[in-house]
Amino acid sequence: MKRDMDLLRKVLFYIEENYQAGQGPVLVEIDGYDSGTIYEHCILAEQAGLIQNTVDCSDLSGRQCLVENLTNEGYDYLDKIRNDTVWNKTKEVIAQKGLPLVIGTIKTISNAVISAMAEGVAKAIIENGGL
Repeated sequence: MKRDMDLLRKVLFYIEENYQAGQGPVLVEIDGYDSGTIYEHCILAEQAGLIQNTVDCSDLSGRQCLVENLTNEGYDYLDKIRNDTVWNKTKEVIAQKGLPLVIGTIKTISNAVISAMAEGVAKAIIENGGL
């Protein structure tokens, strides 16, 4: 299996959307991906400190896990890559520079992309005399 950072992002979105406080963990299901691949990406997300408390509920039909909420770090990471423009530009810069597509690099580059976008907005506001 290859790690798929797009799937990892989708896992975080799924958990954010489906986890309800006090309702217990959720089974992550994402169209187009088999349960074993989703399971492995949930484990990777937990190891990276992005989600909490994965519970293996695999059976003879395949690998699955229940997942509780995102961690605070998981929410921060997701907020940085939430916007499709930021996500795609981050991946583009990483590919152009030949950098590894790993969480630490994604955090660094997405911060730079967001900062550059914010500087552009600030410059436009100043040049146009305000909002």
